[in-house]
Amino acid sequence: MSIETRLAELGVVIPQAAKPVAAYVPAVRTGNLVFISGQLPTINGELQYRGTLGHDIDVAQGTAAARLCAINGLAALRTVVSDLNRVTRIVKITGFVSCTQEFTQQSKVVNGASELLQAIFGERGTHARSSIGMSSLPLGAAVEIEMVVEVE
Repeated sequence: MSIETRLAELGVVIPQAAKPVAAYVPAVRTGNLVFISGQLPTINGELQYRGTLGHDIDVAQGTAAARLCAINGLAALRTVVSDLNRVTRIVKITGFVSCTQEFTQQSKVVNGASELLQAIFGERGTHARSSIGMSSLPLGAAVEIEMVVEVE
């Protein structure tokens, strides 16, 4: 099954890649690896989830934010690899969660990205991962996700 068919089945639309908010590019390919810059939970340039887990944002909202970050990561991937069927492996994702010092459910939040990537790519979507709590993120975002992807 093609990735485009799978995306349609899941109701996932990959947008145009977000314009960088600083001095970087959305993705860099070196050999068969693509390094995707940290993606925020935005739609059409508008931040959708702002705040801190454990204070303003609950785990369900954080999970939705991480899912949106992963979708934006795939948009960034398309800036260097137009056909997502060329993905051979999601190698690693790193999830940054803006949270209170007491919040300890970062891994549940980042599952929003992990579970989506596994649903889209199947076995190729299983990956190594880090989930890191932060005191703040760019633009006040609740979550930021970066990815490393192997392509053919």
